[in-house]
Amino acid sequence: MINVVVADDSEIVRRGLSEIIDAGADLHVIAQAWDGHSAVEAARRYAPDIVLLDIRMPGMDGLTAARHIRELPQAPRVIILTTFSEDEYVDEAIRAGACGFLLKDTPPPHLLHALREVAAGKATLDPAVTGRILSTFADQAPRISPAEERLLATLTERDITLLRLIARGLSNADIGTTLHLAEGTVKGQVSRLFSKIGADNRVQAARLAYRAGLEH
Repeated sequence: MINVVVADDSEIVRRGLSEIIDAGADLHVIAQAWDGHSAVEAARRYAPDIVLLDIRMPGMDGLTAARHIRELPQAPRVIILTTFSEDEYVDEAIRAGACGFLLKDTPPPHLLHALREVAAGKATLDPAVTGRILSTFADQAPRISPAEERLLATLTERDITLLRLIARGLSNADIGTTLHLAEGTVKGQVSRLFSKIGADNRVQAARLAYRAGLEH
């Protein structure tokens, strides 16, 4: 069973998400939280597998809560609930340890799939959010460090190609179509790329690509 804490200051949103999640045979909402403080306390008390965390909440906001949650001895994985108006928070959420980003109106099947993927140790990013989030890095990203330059120099031509395509927001299936490869093959190559560059998810990889000017 995958235990989840749902944290959102809107009772309607909390209840709606909880009903959807509890409809999954292998998923269970173990607690609900209405602000950052209660989210951290619920994570500490119940040791869930995942905390589904809204960014904007009264008192302690979701980003601060994410940092505290990720520092717990039994730290659950954090998925951030976002809207298109909150794209500017995503980079900070990555730094806070979030491993997933979903829109609040994500279709129920996609939400359940994302929870299962994250529980299995993977990262998730709503396809509808990808383009807008990654495009903000072009204006915000500082130059890469000397250490990052040395890291990029060790990458193969295929690695660089993958970075470029990830920075464009392409899924593994889309990359496979572009490169004429099976999706499973792309998945393996992307996983190895992440290990090389120390990225936990596609957003972190794309952020490096933008910093290196590889988005085109």
